[in-house]
Amino acid sequence: MTDPVRMSRRQQQLEELCVASARALTGDSGLYYRNSMLYRDNAPVRVRAPHLRVKPEQRSLSTLRGINDALALRLVYSDTALFAQTQPEEPVQRLMFDLLEQLRVEALAPSSLPGTGVNVRRRFLDWSHEFYVSGLADSALGLLLFTVAQIVWSRLNALPVFPEAEDFIEATRAGIAPVIGGALAGLRRHRHDQAGYAPYALELAKLVYQSVHDAGKAEGDDDQVQASNANNGFSLLLDFEEEEPQTMPQAPSGASRVFRESDNIYRVYTTQFDVEVDAYTQVRLELLREYRDELDRLVVGQGYSRARLLRLLSASLLAPRVDGRLYGEEEGLIDGRRLASLVASPAERRLFTLDRTVLHAQCMVTLLIDCSASMKAHIHPVAVLIDTLVRALDSLGVVTEVLGFTTGGWNGGRAYKEWLRSGRPPAPGRLNEITHRVFKSAGQSWRQSRTGIAALFKPDLFREGIDGEAVQWAAERMRGRDEPRRVLMVISDGCPMDGATTVANDEFYLDNHLRQTVQNLEQEGRIEVLGVGVGLDLSAFYRRCLAVNISNGLDNEVIYEVARMLHPRWRPV
Repeated sequence: MTDPVRMSRRQQQLEELCVASARALTGDSGLYYRNSMLYRDNAPVRVRAPHLRVKPEQRSLSTLRGINDALALRLVYSDTALFAQTQPEEPVQRLMFDLLEQLRVEALAPSSLPGTGVNVRRRFLDWSHEFYVSGLADSALGLLLFTVAQIVWSRLNALPVFPEAEDFIEATRAGIAPVIGGALAGLRRHRHDQAGYAPYALELAKLVYQSVHDAGKAEGDDDQVQASNANNGFSLLLDFEEEEPQTMPQAPSGASRVFRESDNIYRVYTTQFDVEVDAYTQVRLELLREYRDELDRLVVGQGYSRARLLRLLSASLLAPRVDGRLYGEEEGLIDGRRLASLVASPAERRLFTLDRTVLHAQCMVTLLIDCSASMKAHIHPVAVLIDTLVRALDSLGVVTEVLGFTTGGWNGGRAYKEWLRSGRPPAPGRLNEITHRVFKSAGQSWRQSRTGIAALFKPDLFREGIDGEAVQWAAERMRGRDEPRRVLMVISDGCPMDGATTVANDEFYLDNHLRQTVQNLEQEGRIEVLGVGVGLDLSAFYRRCLAVNISNGLDNEVIYEVARMLHPRWRPV
């Protein structure tokens, strides 16, 4: 049986190879793969064309190369805004229009890159073979839709149709040629002009839909049955699904008008009430000890493999370093001090010296925890995860910090009151008092700070969350360190939220600042930023992120996967 983990790693390697060619073709360094889907910055590149929709486990190198190059051509030769303006509203026509646009851009593969053209043509022909042998083209609807796809592809590329099916579709092609001939000629003539191509694509999409609709009508008089038949028939060709099923909901985000109008400059109304505190000082000592006892019980009951966790972290964070020399070896450099032994015993082989290398941690890991109110529901498994990771990292010599962020008040607190007294000036920016907490500083070991980590269990420390400034704060603390590699891991269950800031600015003001902050750090390259979404996909903000489900407790596999995230080449799979 194939190991699924090995398969996923192999898939990740293929995607990394292919995305490099996509970046070269488009000139866009923001392209990357996540969950087997191509992303541009933090948004997926969505195309509904059927020959580009393949299950991850079925993607060979040839298939992935064809899909990757086809998507890259779409980014280069198709204007997204123009496509959105011209696409029809009716779902079947809209999907057909998407297919026609995809076939257009694939026909524009540059002659200077012959491999690109070969890859996309091979993908279409492979899909045609799969569709043909599956029997989906045996029905009248399947045959009609398959024939249209073959004719359009043949006309745009000036190539013969799929050879295996040429005789099979001949009668259908002859029957529909008079109806769609004008639209086909227009598609061929305007293939280099998206605006000129669109009207003919719309016309063909309508003709195809009408044929599908008429076929459905012939099978029943009920309108609902007709629409269902039409959609089901069309799904044979286009896989009638709006998007891939998601295991986790995605964090909602959008564009902030206020942020844009301020030239993307983040504003803070006042920092007068902002504080940075040691978390343990905000909890009574006796209560803190009770929390620590509770956390110890949870960690012991977790039952994870400490040896496995240490192996994963060692592979991710430790690097070899020369630390002295080894003598009396049977290979290496000749040790001059041992030459006398060779004279006395010509058969002596232990005359050499080697560098002694040891694994050494030259890195820092900061765990930044969202202490907004919604995180209280998850804080017990999150605390176990953090305590487990910090203890293991500490034993390997990795420098760690555990930080948290929240606000000093609800709905703005004292900062909001100051704004009211000032006459409510427009667009004030961040409008709350932030509280940054240190649960463990870089100068402390796990043993010294274990009691402070347990302060996470104090429920009244959780209010609202202003993530962007927290990420800036944590990164600034890391910049003062000497470790050559620095990793910032943010653990959160949602988007930035502060009621007062949202009301006084707009809904996505804090979101846009978080996204800008993370992108700036990624471009700077000195600090790696990771996101761990608790029950939520945080890909709207973090390029390298992992969504975990801990609603029913902390699974040991979650601990191991979070440890794998720390590897510099880790990507979501």
